Amino acid sequence: MLCAMQRKKVVRIGGGSGGYTLLRGLKNFDLDITAVFTSFDSGGSAGALREEFGVLPPGDVRRGLLALADEKQAEILRQLFEYRFKSSGSLGEHSFGNLFLLALRSVYGGEIEGIRKASELLNIKGRVLPVSLDQSHVHAILEDGTEVIGETNIDIPKHDGNLRIKDIFLDPPANIYAETDVAIREADLVVVGPGDLYSSIVPIFCVEGVKEAFARTKGKTVAICNLMTKWGETHGFACSDMIRELLRYSGLEKFDYVICNTGTVSEEILANYEKEKKYPMRCDATLGDYAGKVITGDFFSSADKARHDSEKIAKIISQL
Repeated sequence: MLCAMQRKKVVRIGGGSGGYTLLRGLKNFDLDITAVFTSFDSGGSAGALREEFGVLPPGDVRRGLLALADEKQAEILRQLFEYRFKSSGSLGEHSFGNLFLLALRSVYGGEIEGIRKASELLNIKGRVLPVSLDQSHVHAILEDGTEVIGETNIDIPKHDGNLRIKDIFLDPPANIYAETDVAIREADLVVVGPGDLYSSIVPIFCVEGVKEAFARTKGKTVAICNLMTKWGETHGFACSDMIRELLRYSGLEKFDYVICNTGTVSEEILANYEKEKKYPMRCDATLGDYAGKVITGDFFSSADKARHDSEKIAKIISQL
């Protein structure tokens, strides 16, 4: 007889601010949470630490730890972890959170032990895992044949952002971290997104072993559509375009569920995003071709940025 108190195992796949928002909501429910992040960032503080110390870029792991941290300390921790040193010297533009993880890695002899110690110190609800411990870089092939090398050059394009990305791959190849493999296979729900499609989510599926873990997971699969398009990655995309690409790289035929926003955002916020060539991602009619069930609703937060409402999204996922 199954224990009635056994918690649902939820694995979230992705990175960036979208992951932070979702995880903050999920930790308020009685769930066994594992947050799996990409480990191939190449820009900013994380990229500089990767280059200088040969470590896995700590940026997304930092956000995951912060999102799952004890809520009583969350605001203080957020300000502390996101604090960036203003210096023309070696500390210039590094975030305290990244340096904190670097120090733990050095003291305890590796990324995983460092993350575990950080998890204990922050009293997080759940686990934070990298998709791989291997050093690799993201490569993108554009529709005109141009090759773009490095996550940061995809994230912040120096090329014509109108050009669509035709292929993403990792070089050198990377292998799935064993604990991450087990977490995906044993999950009750595997949630993909939201997040930058080609610089944050798709590279995870390019890790050797991830497709196989998805193919053998016993759980249901869920994809969350982005709220806004992104110049250089999903410019001109509808939600069905995003989900079709996720299916192509994941090897799945369909997601069991796709969550799609149908709410509207204020004209003021839209005007600000238009300056960055970002527009609402349409929940189009063909989305149903790629999901067992499409879940729609007003998922915009009332904040001054286009973000998902943590509580609304997390509540839906907890009930699936």
